[in-house]
Amino acid sequence: MRLRVEFTTEPFDLDEAPPHAVVARDVIQGADLDAVDVGPFGNTAEGEAGRVLTAVDALLRRALEAGATRVSLQVNVLAEKTEGSSESGEGDK
Repeated sequence: MRLRVEFTTEPFDLDEAPPHAVVARDVIQGADLDAVDVGPFGNTAEGEAGRVLTAVDALLRRALEAGATRVSLQVNVLAEKTEGSSESGEGDK
């Protein structure tokens, strides 16, 4: 099974990334995940379920330890690729 995780950490700082956001970004970029996209207001990554869940555990623990007061998180199961089709994303079509 493949998963996509989307997350943000708060509080926001528009002048520079706060420590909790830097830690969260480092955790996700350092994990063995696919299609990592980090930005100032949202971050996504995809990968094998076990790897995503391990990264989410580390992300939550380390971001909270670094001062996050809220972590908004969404995890979606991705449709399995079949021969001759493309990955649709959510698997609900």
